[in-house]
Amino acid sequence: MPKVKIKRKAPSVDMTAMVDVAFLLLTFFILTTKFRPTEAVVVDTPTSVSHLKVPQIDFFMVTVAKDGRVFVGLADKNARIDALDRMASYGVKFTEAGRNYFAATEHFGVPIAEMSSWLSQPTPDKMKNYPQRGIPIDKTRGKRNDLKEWVMAARRYNIDTKFMIKGDLDVSYEKMSDVIWTLQDANVNKFNLVTGLEADPSAAAPAEAEEAGGEG
Repeated sequence: MPKVKIKRKAPSVDMTAMVDVAFLLLTFFILTTKFRPTEAVVVDTPTSVSHLKVPQIDFFMVTVAKDGRVFVGLADKNARIDALDRMASYGVKFTEAGRNYFAATEHFGVPIAEMSSWLSQPTPDKMKNYPQRGIPIDKTRGKRNDLKEWVMAARRYNIDTKFMIKGDLDVSYEKMSDVIWTLQDANVNKFNLVTGLEADPSAAAPAEAEEAGGEG
């Protein structure tokens, strides 16, 4: 008597739950990802073999462009608002829209004397296109050094603020010296130089150069 042959069915897997989890993860990463803010000026940094990474919070960045213009950047939004409010003692006036724009601007290079004009522009587009002449540095005793004022404001808000200098490869030594002198004049004696990553000559195999983001 022949055996009864049982018909085999292809196994099926319900992927509904996996698809739901995938979309939940995708939504989570989209909502929590912090995009890198656009910098006020692009600089070509020198390179080093340091593998230290730029911190993502509580930092104060001094950027020096090739033409010598100085820009400052505060990573913490509340620190920016606090620093701006302190500038009111120098007669800086701004609209509520200007205050909100400044709070969302991580890097800027406008002298304190022009802050009122900058942050009183009628639209955010006009504020965005306002001339960035650079932060003045005056080493004359008794006169206001704009860069020092921003440094001091950042330290008053958070004494543990980390300071970094990101200078262009071709910026003059005198300008970098002025920036370092200003930090030291504000009692900031510990800071890092932001550089690009190059291959370590002592390594067995060369490493690929990375975008500027290490410290040296």
